[in-house]
Amino acid sequence: MIIVESCRSGKAPGRGQQGMSYFEELIRAKRYWNRWLRYRLAAPHIPKLEGLFLGKTVVVAGSAPFSTKPQGWNDSFRVLTINASQVAAQGWLPQAPDVTLMQFNQIEGLNPAAVEVRKVLEHKKTGLLCVLNWRHELERLVRGLHAFDYRYDELRLISRHERIALMHKITGRLNLELEGEAKWSNGVVGAALALASGAANVILTGIDPLSKGHQYNSLDLSRMHQETDLQALQIFSERRFPVFTADPHVAHSTKLALWPPRGT
Repeated sequence: MIIVESCRSGKAPGRGQQGMSYFEELIRAKRYWNRWLRYRLAAPHIPKLEGLFLGKTVVVAGSAPFSTKPQGWNDSFRVLTINASQVAAQGWLPQAPDVTLMQFNQIEGLNPAAVEVRKVLEHKKTGLLCVLNWRHELERLVRGLHAFDYRYDELRLISRHERIALMHKITGRLNLELEGEAKWSNGVVGAALALASGAANVILTGIDPLSKGHQYNSLDLSRMHQETDLQALQIFSERRFPVFTADPHVAHSTKLALWPPRGT
């Protein structure tokens, strides 16, 4: 899609998309430039968690149907979970995660996936909770979390613009997130956050762009970000970032390096 490539390259969308009228192209171009201008005016800082991740091995745990306890696991590893993936990892994760990234719609959303996230996270906790793209006052967020008794030691908001800046820094591609399928998944965002924070190694587990469904529910939902996530894994490899997967089947299907590195 032209608009997706435009977001990644930083160029304005042009004409010629198959099946799209001139009027539709004009609307998309206007949306792109409006969002680009708002992003530039915001001049967002790149979010970092150096106090937690600098020099550490960071495990980013997603909620794909299969995940693996990384080899060599020890207390120095830091764990970042996505939405309700701490439940998916509870078989090998002995304590609350250090960081959780939670999408804003999980707090109040009425769709089946959001309802299930709140259900399985009830009475659980994390260290630092980072809520992505929250659009209301902080008090409303706190009330929403209290409603399903999800506890945290610290709460932080990461705006859409900050997420865009983070991914631009790490991937070199400006993705203004005009459409849902053009976004990077939160698992990839978590890996980028660890890299930006100076992690020595980033190990992905339960993050499989080619999978379907989630380990903590039976909704069998398809993944929206397959293409962009596969591209992100390729960029990580091309830029020689220390990003690995603990899941052998993901290493086989995506060519991402398997943890632990060879020769260790």
